[in-house]
Amino acid sequence: MHSSKFTSHRERFLAILSVSFSLVVGPASANPLPRSAPEAQGVSSAAIAQFVNSLESHIDAPHSIMVVRHGHVIAEGWWAPYAADAPHVFFSLSKSFTSTAVGLAIAEGKLSLDDRIIDLFPSEAPASPSSNLQQMRIRSLLSMNTGHHDDDLAKFEWMPADSDRTLVGSFLNLPVAHKPGTHFLYNTPASYVLAAAVQKVTGEGLVDYLMPRLFTPLNIARPHWDQSRDGVALGGFGMRATTEDIAKFGQLYLQQGEWQGRRLIPADYVHAATSKQTSNGSNPDSDWDQGYGFQFWRNKTSGFRGDGLFGQFCIVLPEHDAVIAMTSGTLDMGGVMNQIWEHLLPTFGPLPLPEKSTAAEALRSRLAGLQMARPRGVMFSTRTNSITSQRFTLTPNTVEFDAVTLQLGADSSQLIVEQKGTRHTLSLGFNQWEDFDTGAFNLIDGVPMPHATQRAGGSGAWTDDSTYLARVVLPETPYVFDLKFVFLNDGSLEFTPRLNVNRGNAYPTVVGTPSKR
Repeated sequence: MHSSKFTSHRERFLAILSVSFSLVVGPASANPLPRSAPEAQGVSSAAIAQFVNSLESHIDAPHSIMVVRHGHVIAEGWWAPYAADAPHVFFSLSKSFTSTAVGLAIAEGKLSLDDRIIDLFPSEAPASPSSNLQQMRIRSLLSMNTGHHDDDLAKFEWMPADSDRTLVGSFLNLPVAHKPGTHFLYNTPASYVLAAAVQKVTGEGLVDYLMPRLFTPLNIARPHWDQSRDGVALGGFGMRATTEDIAKFGQLYLQQGEWQGRRLIPADYVHAATSKQTSNGSNPDSDWDQGYGFQFWRNKTSGFRGDGLFGQFCIVLPEHDAVIAMTSGTLDMGGVMNQIWEHLLPTFGPLPLPEKSTAAEALRSRLAGLQMARPRGVMFSTRTNSITSQRFTLTPNTVEFDAVTLQLGADSSQLIVEQKGTRHTLSLGFNQWEDFDTGAFNLIDGVPMPHATQRAGGSGAWTDDSTYLARVVLPETPYVFDLKFVFLNDGSLEFTPRLNVNRGNAYPTVVGTPSKR
């Protein structure tokens, strides 16, 4: 899901040099991309380090970065507790994979760009389809030119009250205000219908269909993709994979659909999908006004990309023979790209550069030591002894926490949360991230979580004598939770939860009172 469309549409990346000289922190993945020192591929190590510094200064929560030049990974890093081998949930970056499935189905003669949607789903279409609906085709969905207006699409429900109607049926029964092909509107339900179309004509869900055709050839482990209640991959969001998987996908498109001498995607589909198929604005400074392809965006500088809400990026720059894969948890997706355009893009030179061991070592150290920001403060306060292990009953609140208990230790601490009658334990390191398993705990109710998210990292500190801040990162998601506890002189507690990317909707402070277990 793209950030600027989220609210209105309801929706929620030469040979290998010696290992000793490599400037990357390599993931434990089978058949990874080859690694190289930046200078061997025409890029300065010092310049990449400056880019990372600027990125951290301007963007609140980068999670991972992988830079590929001439087919070699020249720099990569993960901000702990994010890790190379951990999948990250994709929002609208998923759309580019759905587009790929459509392109493969077209190549196999199972779909056509000009197939009418009502012909693919005749039993789900209205009895008397409008003229505009009759003209809606596969290419209309791919290019976000379905003909829907904002008000039309606002009527779409991902979980419709009418359980007898499928999501495809709900989509086909929406009004279509414009002739398809004449009105661009970012449309995640259309991406879902594309996933349903692939499943309809192939008899396989997106993941099963793409495994032998895309994922296995790229040595991408079978990804999870969330499904609707109708048993269809969500298409427009819900896929999970690693940063290197994003980079491999981008490199495949950079290579016009070829991989290790084998053609995986027809070159003509790669060209069409990544070319400007429709105009979507006129602002030369906006990366979302440069034209749209088939579930791919055009960049304002050069090249194309897939991207997703809160900052998953697969940026492909054919002019520079480069791919940039990133994940993050930010509302400023444009700011992320501006950092790339201003500080990384100018570093791509045409020829290898002299090796500078000092700069190389500095970059290696910088990338190896990346960390998400932890609460800053002290391990103990004068209130530690009086509040540790004290259970506080909370007044009714939007996150549905019934009670909280802090158990503060010398090296690590625990926060016990009671939610809907169930106790959950969150581990908190001091000045470090403590790994723990969330189980089925949905930290703040109502926040969309990927399937089976369990890994988490926690850290906590006293930020002043009466305030304890716990920060919890879910490193398979964009989400970072701050749980602020202010202990008052009367023995009560003020508890304020905050989510990093809740679009400015603050959760109210609630009161906690001491109680017996």
